[in-house]
Amino acid sequence: MRSWRERLALAVDLESATPGSPLSALWTFPAMIGSAFLVAWGAEAAEFLMSQGLALAVLALVQTFPEFAVEAVIAWKAGKNPDMVHLAIANFTGSLRLLTGLGWPMIYAVAAFFSSRRRKTPLGKITLEDDHAVEVLGLLPPLAYFVVVWAKGSLSLVDSAILSATYIVYLWVLLRMPPREECIEQDDEVPAVSRWALSFTGGKRWAAVGALLLGGGAIIFFIAEPFLASMMALATSLGMSQFVFIQWVAPFLSEFPEKTSAFAWARRITRAPVALVNMVSSNINQWGILSAMLGVIYCVSHGSTAPLPFDDFQRNEILLTILQAFLGWLFLASMSFERHEAVGLFGLWAIQFVVPSLRHEMLFVYGGWIVIELGLVVTGRKKLLAFPAFRRSWKKRG
Repeated sequence: MRSWRERLALAVDLESATPGSPLSALWTFPAMIGSAFLVAWGAEAAEFLMSQGLALAVLALVQTFPEFAVEAVIAWKAGKNPDMVHLAIANFTGSLRLLTGLGWPMIYAVAAFFSSRRRKTPLGKITLEDDHAVEVLGLLPPLAYFVVVWAKGSLSLVDSAILSATYIVYLWVLLRMPPREECIEQDDEVPAVSRWALSFTGGKRWAAVGALLLGGGAIIFFIAEPFLASMMALATSLGMSQFVFIQWVAPFLSEFPEKTSAFAWARRITRAPVALVNMVSSNINQWGILSAMLGVIYCVSHGSTAPLPFDDFQRNEILLTILQAFLGWLFLASMSFERHEAVGLFGLWAIQFVVPSLRHEMLFVYGGWIVIELGLVVTGRKKLLAFPAFRRSWKKRG
């Protein structure tokens, strides 16, 4: 029987047939950055047409087109070749751990850097607004259900339906939330492109905002494959193994659009909470709709209703991802993200990246920290403010 590394190496060989040139990065990289800014400007303008959370949910879906495309291909091949299941789980869990372990802390780091540079004051924490409680609480249902998926060791069509339902409910709640108040003229932080889209009235305003979102999304959709291929060729030319690329670099690149827009917002400090919940919204759609897609595509490719199976190693990878996500949720449930929390999430992720053999031990580290956080909640030293914040926000919807 092949070891996990042998199976994943075989999967990598099967996936590495996509041609690409390092020189292609000269046009794919700027195109991807440009598209990320287009959808970010569109989302910021959309906040005046719909709730901020719904605008960010749409943005997160558009931004994760590359990740959806990569996972769809891997899930399809997994249905034909059992050895590809390892790659599907590696890419899925790797992308989620990158979002929480690298993305969230980097948002804090960017905001802290510019706070120190512009305001000459340290940033103690990123404080979320009441409306952001929707994203914080929206992360919990798919995460909780994935404990069931982990416990039974498979992802079935029924699981896909339930996970999809959690995302639909999340969108339904966002649809009920009010849009941002009309204060464009007074808000100096609204980018010029967003202001241009909002300068129209009626249907033309919707068309302009939609053009930014759809235009940026179309570029992301069509540029995703050559972008990933050029980055893979560049990594190979620099001596990076394709194994490392597929496991960590590919998920980072497929999440590149959301990181670009989130970091651009974090630079403005006051928009750092928006950057953070944008990243959380990406977590929600990956735990919910992306994982559901994996189960469906696997069954279609496999030609049966048999669930996507997980072995012990894959279950440990999923458990590690669940524990990291739940720890992150406990941090945000206080409606803030503090310095030591950002440092802790990044440090634990960095250990996994540098010393992969310690992943089993990291289960206990995450578990221990979760116990400490829950202890603080039970003793009243920490409050889960997301619940009352959501109630206040829900009452304001009119």
